[in-house]
Amino acid sequence: MSKVFEFAGENDFCPGGPIYTNPKEPSLFLSLGLPVDVYFPSRKRSRISAPFVFSEERFEQKKQASIEVLPDECLFEIFRRLPGGEERSACACVSKRWLILLSSICRDELCSQNRSAVKNTEVKSKIEDEEIEGDGCLSRSLEGKKATDIRLAAIAVGTANCGGLGKLFIRGSNSSQGVTKVGLRAIARGCPSLKVLSLWNLPSVGDEGLSEISNGCHMLEKLDLSQCPAITDKGLLAIAKNCINLTDLVLESCSNIGNEGLQAVGKHCTNLKSISITNCPGVGDQGIAALVSSASNVLTKLKLQSLNITDVSLAVVGHYGKAVTDLVLTSLPNVSERGFWVMGNGQGLHKLKSLTVTSCLGVTDIGLEAVGKGCPNLKQFCLHKCAFLSDNGLVSFAKAAETLESLQLEECHRITQFGFFGSLLNCGANLKAISLVNCFGIRDLKLDLPELSPCNSLRSLSIRNCPGFGDGSLALLGNLCPQLRNVELSGLQGVTDAGFLSVLENCEAGLVKVNLSGCINLSDKVVSVMTEQHGWTLEMLNLDGCRRITDASLVAIAENCFLLYDLDVSKCATTDSGIAAMARSKQLCLQVLSVSGCSMISDKSLPALVKLGQTLLGLNLQHCNAISSSTVDILVERLWRCDILL
Repeated sequence: MSKVFEFAGENDFCPGGPIYTNPKEPSLFLSLGLPVDVYFPSRKRSRISAPFVFSEERFEQKKQASIEVLPDECLFEIFRRLPGGEERSACACVSKRWLILLSSICRDELCSQNRSAVKNTEVKSKIEDEEIEGDGCLSRSLEGKKATDIRLAAIAVGTANCGGLGKLFIRGSNSSQGVTKVGLRAIARGCPSLKVLSLWNLPSVGDEGLSEISNGCHMLEKLDLSQCPAITDKGLLAIAKNCINLTDLVLESCSNIGNEGLQAVGKHCTNLKSISITNCPGVGDQGIAALVSSASNVLTKLKLQSLNITDVSLAVVGHYGKAVTDLVLTSLPNVSERGFWVMGNGQGLHKLKSLTVTSCLGVTDIGLEAVGKGCPNLKQFCLHKCAFLSDNGLVSFAKAAETLESLQLEECHRITQFGFFGSLLNCGANLKAISLVNCFGIRDLKLDLPELSPCNSLRSLSIRNCPGFGDGSLALLGNLCPQLRNVELSGLQGVTDAGFLSVLENCEAGLVKVNLSGCINLSDKVVSVMTEQHGWTLEMLNLDGCRRITDASLVAIAENCFLLYDLDVSKCATTDSGIAAMARSKQLCLQVLSVSGCSMISDKSLPALVKLGQTLLGLNLQHCNAISSSTVDILVERLWRCDILL
């Protein structure tokens, strides 16, 4: 106490000096609430009443430290001790840094006491996932700007408590912040149950990203890589070694993938069921041979398109494709006639059911006949843009392929009327559908065919854009195919009423689907006869572009068609009267009606369209210039469950 009384106003009372240099400085006073007693040592001892005094700059030094100052290692240890997936998801919403850290935690790195909670969460959510996702696994798709590493990290963290992601599709990426190995690493660590991965147009994804997937997603079954130039054989090798359950492989426009990667896949992934390789210049015979031979007993689907392979690959397919049921060969410029001949004589394609060949110069008469003999169970054959195939080869193939059910020819210009009818007569009793598309070699010649047994098995006939196909050919078809149910004659300007009436007269089975679009020389007479004879079975009728079709056809449809649900009279000469006639029909229940380009249909058809709209699900009013916008507004309001095209 003596020192207190001896105090002379100097700094000897507080040896450290005054707390503040100028205690009366205005910036040191803040209004923080009720006044309290504070002791300030000064030259003259006094007792004052003042609020707490803080300086912003000086107070920062005394603030409590934030969790953000912790290094990543400490946060990692905290996050992996969180009790469940909901807590981790909540923390992931705090910042990008926390999200990235959480996405880097593997399931094995979670504390043991939390793993049981994770399992319980997965079991609890499994039933909900099965209800949401049809096959019981979560599926996510990112396209364009939405495809970023941050989104992938969020998906990895968010789906972890629901059993993880099962299917991931990435189509393109953000140009500035696209998908990289960082995003794929998050998926690999957070989604070990991933089974389907599809990467399209991702130039920034390379071998490191694919290696991350291979290290974390050992259950991967389907891999689809398209336009990924940075992925090489090294990345595919990592997948092959770690994802031995791979069953489906799709490679398209991957310029740096070659034989080495495919050989690794063939060596390690022996359960491949489907292979599709398109436009990969580095792939040759060695890679294809390794894949096909290693999966000889399980490979069912094979597609080879725009590759630098030779006859050797087709020979391997013909010998080792014992389980192949679907085969697609497209744009193989280095495959010759010998390749198809060897494939047909390889005795390995006995289970082949569907064969599609497009733009292959090696398809000749000899090669195609060998394929027909070597595929005894072939049911569907599609031949596109094969310039060297003639009538003789097509007929020989038809004789050899006794089980053929569907034959489609497109842009095979050396095929004439003789080849078409010859294949029709020699395909056996199983042929159900035949199609000709853009075959300019067809000419409407007069053929004197002997009395032949009809092709009672044929149910579907499709002739599209073959300008030489006319009434004479239709008359022959009418006599040979009495059991037709689906007829498509599109863009045949040479067909008139006489030709199609011969088909109608000889058709014993009721027609179900008829497409006459672009047949500009057909008139109301055809529609009248067709509805009278087949109105009780007709379900779909397309008269798009038949300019001679008028309201008389709509009247006939309204009177005779009981099952018709799809009608297209676009660009026909129909008016308001025809629409009104259909609206008065009691048995007509249209679901889809198209009157696009019918300039004579006006606002007067509003009541009729509203009545028809009671059953309509789709209405096409495009280019109906006589219908005003006010009428359209009323239709949109009244036909609320109908999709209206304007």
